[in-house]
Parts: sequence; C-alpha cells; structure tokens
Amino acid sequence: MLKVQAAPGARTPSRGSARAAGLDLSAMGEGVIHPGCRWRINTGISVEIGDGFVGMVCPRSGLALNHGITVLNAPGIIDSDFRGEISVILHNTSTDTWCYSHGDRIAQLLIVPVSVTPFELLDSLSETERGAGGFGSTGR
Repeated sequence: MLKVQAAPGARTPSRGSARAAGLDLSAMGEGVIHPGCRWRINTGISVEIGDGFVGMVCPRSGLALNHGITVLNAPGIIDSDFRGEISVILHNTSTDTWCYSHGDRIAQLLIVPVSVTPFELLDSLSETERGAGGFGSTGR
C-alpha cells in the first residue's frame, strides 16, 4: 500500500484510467520553462513507499509529444526511506516557451518492486561470449 500525504492545495495523485500503471503527479504552483531550460517543480506530495519497492518518476507521453517536455533524469528514483516532498525536474526540449499552471499533470509515478542485492568486490569477473561489448555490439 502506498501512503500519500498532500500539502494544502496539492492535487492528490490519481490514475488516468482504471488500469493505468502510473499515478499522475501535478504541479504545485505555476511557472514557465524556456526552450532548452530545466526547472524543478514541486508537487506538494510526499509518499511512504513500502520496503521492497521503489518509486520511479517518469515523463508523460502527451507532454513529450505535444510540447517537448520530459523528465530530465528519467526515471527519477524515490527510495522507500525518503519522506520529503516529490519534486520533478522537467526539461523543455522544444523551441517554444512552455507555461504550466497549478494542478497541471507534469509526470507520472510508478511503484515497482526492487531487489536490494548485496554485492561482492572482485578483482575480475567471469568470462562470457559477449565480454565487454556494449553500445550496439550485439547487432541490430
């Protein structure tokens, strides 16, 4: 169960449809993001995410397609022990100034299972056929 605390005037996260994976996050306040610029937007929302889960702040496809607005550090990670207000870093990739108003949906929050795995520091790793090949090394 996700526990949510909303500041006065904040829009409570909601799903756009019954089977939507993400909860819409909305702007607390209004502002402008100029072309090529980024801005941190507060939501007025704090959450308590259960152990074994992580929150992922992701872009909204409509904002990306229609306005060139995306979450800069997508996905933004919200650890289960974080209790502060969720802020969203938006980036305007378009050539137009983008204005947002209080209550506008600006991102979506996904809650997904996560494995917090212990690690072992080694001098070398086991060999594989792929090895260190990356960035398209396996073909098209």
